[in-house]
Amino acid sequence: MSERPTTPLLDKIDIPADLRRLKPEQLPQLASELRAEMISAVSVTGGHLGAGLGVVELTTAIHYVFDTPRDRLIWDVGHQAYPHKILTGRRDRIRTLRQGGGLSGFTQRAESEYDPFGAAHSSTSISAAIGFAVANKLAKKPGKAIAVIGDGAMSAGMAYEAMNNAEAAGNRLVVILNDNDMSIAPPVGGLSAYLARMVSSGPFLGLRDIAKRLAKKLPRPLADAARKTDEYARGMTMGGTLFEELGFYYVGPIDGHNLDHLIPILENVRDAAQGPILVHVVTKKGHGYAPAEAAADKYHGVQKFDVVTGVQAKAEPGPPSYTGVFANALLAEAERDPTIVAITAAMPTGTGLDKFQKAFPDRLFDVGIAEQHAVTFAAGLAAQGQRPFCAIYSTFLQRAYDQVVHDVAIQNLPVRFAIDRAGLVGADGSTHAGSFDVTYLATLPNMVVMAAADEAELVHMVHTAALHDDGPIALRYPRGNGTGVALPATPEKLEIGKGRIVREGKKVAILSLGTRLEEALKAADKLEAQGLSTTVADLRFAKPLDEALIRKLCASHEVVVTVEEGAVGGLGAHVLTLASDEGLLDAGLKIRTLRLPDVFQAHDKPEKQYAEAGLDADGIVATVKKALRHNSVGVVGEARA
Repeated sequence: MSERPTTPLLDKIDIPADLRRLKPEQLPQLASELRAEMISAVSVTGGHLGAGLGVVELTTAIHYVFDTPRDRLIWDVGHQAYPHKILTGRRDRIRTLRQGGGLSGFTQRAESEYDPFGAAHSSTSISAAIGFAVANKLAKKPGKAIAVIGDGAMSAGMAYEAMNNAEAAGNRLVVILNDNDMSIAPPVGGLSAYLARMVSSGPFLGLRDIAKRLAKKLPRPLADAARKTDEYARGMTMGGTLFEELGFYYVGPIDGHNLDHLIPILENVRDAAQGPILVHVVTKKGHGYAPAEAAADKYHGVQKFDVVTGVQAKAEPGPPSYTGVFANALLAEAERDPTIVAITAAMPTGTGLDKFQKAFPDRLFDVGIAEQHAVTFAAGLAAQGQRPFCAIYSTFLQRAYDQVVHDVAIQNLPVRFAIDRAGLVGADGSTHAGSFDVTYLATLPNMVVMAAADEAELVHMVHTAALHDDGPIALRYPRGNGTGVALPATPEKLEIGKGRIVREGKKVAILSLGTRLEEALKAADKLEAQGLSTTVADLRFAKPLDEALIRKLCASHEVVVTVEEGAVGGLGAHVLTLASDEGLLDAGLKIRTLRLPDVFQAHDKPEKQYAEAGLDADGIVATVKKALRHNSVGVVGEARA
């Protein structure tokens, strides 16, 4: 008789409490099944793969050792949390990742009690974990807080600000440093694991605490000598002096893929009376899946792919991406002007600046996840005569707003901000949407804010920014491919604050900013078919406004509609302010503003998100017709419907 096949262990796990019923020797099998399930799911949905593959064993160990959700597990960024989602009651929905109505690609409080804190921007986990730990301490409630933070996220100053404040959390705080780039420690083996287990044990921690208290009673020279001896001994065997100076008890480095090492060490850390504790875990991004391990980016973010070969589905041939157009345009400018330098905050590939780096390695500066530093660094470069382009996603530039105001705008320094991922971004959802940059930049004195309507306009705007030495200037452009327009052989320097008429009409004027221009033209076609003569203008600039053009269109049209890919407070608000200040509304002019709704829109396909926001052709037409219905005369029958 053949043996009866065993039931996969993962099928027995719905929540971590089920996981904790397993024997330790069963955990490697479970981890293997968890990795296979994640690979299978992401092959269908696309998304972040490499980071999650690297933390399969770590995720298993944390949920096995700690009492989640009472113990609060906080993932930094959250793109590595797919295995966590599978183990916390969401396996049946894991193939809806990043799809409309499906699971978020990041942790999200509304999604599960096992996601105590939403995350998608890096370096927030330790601060949040301290908050949870101290709140429990004040309320005399049980429960620890565990922050899992990557070595890349540790490059941000916020992580160190938090660690400097961690003492208040005491032994309720555990920080796990997931070092997947070998940036801190060399490969580790059995001896390192033994040492980590020893120094995380209760007896060792107790003896060390006694020694510290005794050292305080010694004369100062002897006390200093004892402290240095302790630091030297631990530094020789384990490292971690920096973290010790910040008030953490350091344990590690340990192999993050070896459950026989992870489990006893985490158990010691869980039961330790001292704290806070930092556990240094070394993992490999993409671990356990050969195509990911072989890839340069370890399959950080992938399209749908074939599980056997790892080959990703290729997008249909189409126009170049806006990011690619920007990168090539900046390269051309840099070839002409040796003072042009580029800055990225840990996103050279995402911003297209990897091309710049290959061509001009001495003129590209990747500052790590440190947007605040990036902006002030750019300000210093500009003050000394360089022409810096600071290329940062719209959502990440939010993290450096004070620097934009204080270090750039007030001093009127010519920093060029290349704002990628402007507008809605689809599957990454609200945390990555570029909804607010026009609003938060156009309110600043001295700032120039441009938005490209298509690829050709983006080339002109890069050229314009390169030549603009009169103060800060920003150009925004979306994620994804362009419209397919021909790129200019020679870029044009745009006149600051001047828009353009794209289509002439008489009754309705649509003032577009950015890539909604295509939908504005479609809307004009529909309105013309209903007898409503329509002008379409590409304003190009949110600041300064083309006031002469706006006055002219307001004076000659019955309805004016502004259209933008940003939140309230942007272009529409500035046009309304102009109209109010100059009495343009007194003559019965109807102005309507179309912008993103005052909500954080959930992830979905961008076209669906924009339709939901009313920023497609149908939404524009509906707004115009609704405005016209309020007129007592002069409305065609179709517009009354």
